[in-house]
Parts: sequence; C-alpha cells; structure tokens
Amino acid sequence: MATHLRSNSTAQLQALDAAHHLHPFSDHAALAKEGTRIIVKGEGPYIYTNENKRILDGMAGLWCVNIGYGRKELAEAAYAQMQELPFYNTFFKTTNEPVIELSAKLAELSPDGFQHVFYGSSGSESNDTAIRLIRHYWTLMGEPERTVIIARNHAYHGSTIAAVSMGGMSAMHEQTNPKLPDFKHVLSPYHYGYSNEGETPEAFGKRAAQSIADMIEEVGPHRVAAIVGEPVQGAGGVKIPPESYWPEVMRIANHYGILVLADEVISGFGRTGDWFGSPGMGIKPDLITFAKAVTSGYIPLSGVMVGERIAKALFEKGSEFYHGYTYSGHPVSCAVALANLKVIETENMLPHVRNFGTPALEKLLAGIKDHPLIGEVRNHGLLGAFELVKDKTTKTRFPGDGAVGLICRDHFFREGLIFRAVGDTMCMSPPLIWQQAQFDEATAIVHKVLDLTLADAKKL
Repeated sequence: MATHLRSNSTAQLQALDAAHHLHPFSDHAALAKEGTRIIVKGEGPYIYTNENKRILDGMAGLWCVNIGYGRKELAEAAYAQMQELPFYNTFFKTTNEPVIELSAKLAELSPDGFQHVFYGSSGSESNDTAIRLIRHYWTLMGEPERTVIIARNHAYHGSTIAAVSMGGMSAMHEQTNPKLPDFKHVLSPYHYGYSNEGETPEAFGKRAAQSIADMIEEVGPHRVAAIVGEPVQGAGGVKIPPESYWPEVMRIANHYGILVLADEVISGFGRTGDWFGSPGMGIKPDLITFAKAVTSGYIPLSGVMVGERIAKALFEKGSEFYHGYTYSGHPVSCAVALANLKVIETENMLPHVRNFGTPALEKLLAGIKDHPLIGEVRNHGLLGAFELVKDKTTKTRFPGDGAVGLICRDHFFREGLIFRAVGDTMCMSPPLIWQQAQFDEATAIVHKVLDLTLADAKKL
C-alpha cells in the first residue's frame, strides 16, 4: 500500500476505492454501498486485512497461489531480473535468457509431444492465442473452412470477447451482444446436474461425449476445427467429468481428425498432483493453455504449449503468424516463473498433493456429506466442491438463483476462510502447501458455516 495511505481509516480507503476502482465481475453500485475488503499482506496459506484479520485462503487467490504467499525466492528473482533487464520485447528476431530457459523447462515438464510455447500475460490472452493458432493451422493445411470450435456449457475460458465466446457462460454471452460466431456449446460433463434418473457416471460420461459427436455432425465435420475443454471445469463449479468422458472425447476427435485444446489455466502446475491435469484424465491434446500457477500468481504470465502437429505446420509451411503481445516472453515474468517452478520441485509439492493433500481434502468433504444442506461433495486433487440443496433426495435447489451460495460465501469470509460460490456450488482450491493444521482449521469452519447457512436458508 502506498505509504501516504497507511494512516487512512478503512472507511476512507473504501471510499477511495469506490470512487476510482472498477472491480472485475462486480455489481459496482452494490459493492460501493457495502465497501470492499482491503488485503494488505499474505503469508504462507493466509492473507491479512488492513484491520489485521487473518483469513485462511481456500482458493489460492484466484486458483493460482499454489506455493503460498510471501516467498522471498520469487521476489528476489524479480528484483535481480529488473536490475539486469527489466524489459525487452521478443519481436524483431530478439529473445532473452529467462524466456529461453523457461521455454526449455516447460517443454521438459509438459506431456510428451510438446516442445514449443507461445507467451501471453493472462489465461484469456492464451486462449485467444489458441483460437488463432487453431484457425491458422487449418488455413495452412488448406482447409480454411474449419473455423468452428466446440466447447461445453458452463466452461470458462476467459473474459476477452473471443474467450467469452468460446466459454459457455450464458450470462457473459448476453453482455457480449452477441457472442462471436463459430463457437458451439454442448452438454457439460456434470453428472450431478444433468444425469438422468438411475444413469451411471460411466453411461452419462459417454452420453456427454456423444453430444460433441452430434454437434460435429450437425455443423459438418469439414467445418469443425477443434474441441476445447478444461480437464476439470473450474470456474464453472469444479465439475469433474466421469472417467469415461475424456477417453471417449479423444476417440471422437481422432475419428474426425479434429484438434483438441486443453485449457489448463487452473489445473496446471500441481493442482491435480501432476504438472498438468491432462494425462491423468486420458487427454492427449494438440495445445495446452496455462497461466495462474506458472508464477503462483506473483506476476502475470501465461502461454500456450503447442504440440508437434501444429508446430510442424508452422515451421514447414513458412507462413508468418501475425500475432503477439508487448509482454510475450517478458523477462521478469519468466524469471519469476523459473523460481516458482523450482520451489514446487525442490519442496516436493506434487507428491505432497498426491499423498497428503488429496486424501485430506477427501476426508474434509466426506465429513460434511450427511449435513442437511449437502447434495454432493467431489474433488480431484486439490480442487473441491460441494452442492448446497434444499432437498437431498430430489436435488431441489433453493430459490434465488444462487442466493444461498452467496450467503454461504459471506459466512465463510466472516469466519476467516475463503471459498468461492458458483451459484449454489461452493468451490475450493487451496494452496498446495496446506498441512494438517490448515485442514483442521478449515474443517471446523466449514461445519460452523454450514449450520449458519442452513439457518439463513430456511428464511428464504
């Protein structure tokens, strides 16, 4: 915080924020009336407000602070790089040492078949890049009519116009007026929400995949460029597909010769217990987008891992790809990413997620399954969610289109734990560093908050 603001009261800071700062995904009038929460410090798995309230972060910032807060190694990497080369672009046949080293490291960590990376600053940018790469590839291959990209309902792929159009958030489409053409959306692999009575997860997974094949036939196979999906739908409510889903999607993609884009902006860099979530789901993509945890959110950086099929066309067809950003391959961001990946490796965070974090999260969620509010609990690695329902048997939701989720979220904040509400689905994505003490603390708060939420929900 600027030194001259430190003596200001919370009310003064909130007034300044309301007067000048437009927040993402916010009702600005309501936020200005309520007042913002002012975060001034982060340490380990905790954040602190300007009034010194400690809050356990169950969302890793925004699905990104995987190594926790306050890691001096990353700050020192940024400082050293800023002193030496704070910026130079990667246009004009130019590069820098951090981007060279990071590119080689990402090729080492990525699934087989990925040796090239194109950089941006956000997941939205990287998904825009992927869209352009997909369509450029098909033009190079002599099939420029292949422009249609098939995604899923509830998918979130970013907030730029192209990324919103590719995503499956209907409320965001309404504000795009209209969404861009040639993006089609099919059934989300969300068994709890969309399965028929008595339909097994395996059968539902195959039916959800079949909706892609049906869309391909409806559009015309000669027009379809790619299928896109997150291994686990994150911002859409931690919707975990049945095991039958992704292998069937890959079979369909291979049958029609269609590209596959895996959006790993949330699932990459340890969230699932592996560097990337695709291999564990049976996904063999042609492109992988990433962002967030590549730097643990300490500084913006994103990218697209480009597979052999597309890279070969780029190199052999000899056509310039008219695309790039001022900050593509920013040296400071790349230096911080290298420091972040080193921390994840040297502190064995991936085995920690597999051997401790995942079972601990499963135990926390299993402990609330019988609560009257809970319709379902689920997790994949350190991605978790639970459904808030009025009636467990019928899966009937509360009135108010997500009102109970917001009630629950606000209780969590007041009790000192951050979970995210997506409608009446509560999502969690804790830093990879959570130990037993944090799971114990979270467990106690979750039980208390569910009781508080139930009492309020009965009033609706």
